[in-house]
Amino acid sequence: MTLREKWSAGDETLGFWLSIPGFVGAEIAARQPVDYVCIDTQHGVIDYLASASMIQAIELAGGTPIVRVPWNEPGIIGKTLDAGAHGVIVPMVNTREQAEAVVASSRYVPNGSRSWGPVMAGQRHPDQRAWADATTAVIPMIETREAISNLDDILAVPGIDAIYVGPADLSISLGLEPHGNADESRLDDALATIVAACGRHGVTPGIHSTGALTQRRRDQGFRMITVTSDALALRAGYASELAATRGAGSATSNDLY
Repeated sequence: MTLREKWSAGDETLGFWLSIPGFVGAEIAARQPVDYVCIDTQHGVIDYLASASMIQAIELAGGTPIVRVPWNEPGIIGKTLDAGAHGVIVPMVNTREQAEAVVASSRYVPNGSRSWGPVMAGQRHPDQRAWADATTAVIPMIETREAISNLDDILAVPGIDAIYVGPADLSISLGLEPHGNADESRLDDALATIVAACGRHGVTPGIHSTGALTQRRRDQGFRMITVTSDALALRAGYASELAATRGAGSATSNDLY
């Protein structure tokens, strides 16, 4: 099933986040029982060529590759989808007009204005246009006060499948520090507002999380949840093994987003 099919059925989707370039790590992540693997080309150190090979590796492992693009720009979004991404997460979408631009860049005519040229994706899907129309997940990010004030307008845009909350930027916008807000009412209230609006518009609410925070986010109503990243998992794995070696148990954190 595609992400869009799972969301239409009301299913929860869990995923991993990759910010370190390399097809090996991408394949390892995709061979875990997750619903998607997101390649971060905004804040990670992954360039376009690396992301294209990582998309290949994720598909080889039977996974679903999606990409967070650097910005809401049609050339970037189209080129990412041409590389074979099954969906795009687009940062800092604050208005209806910006949301409409995301959809237009992601979908072919008549539902958008995406340019034809699926050099990589077309090799894997001979029925590329039909496949893209059915599969491509369009996921704007909600991560500012401005976005929350325009939430109903944004979510009313046809063609949006899910939204994705960046808790760090949202926290900063709310006057908080970027981390350590798991019990902060201002953040919780904002998340409740987002989930309620998604329910009104039939859009799946997504969020960046950790394994320890996932149950809380699930209880809050999120159905697309990224449970860890390669960098955090690597750091936690090293710390755990080193702590066990020194007889100090293992180190974990509930607040690593």
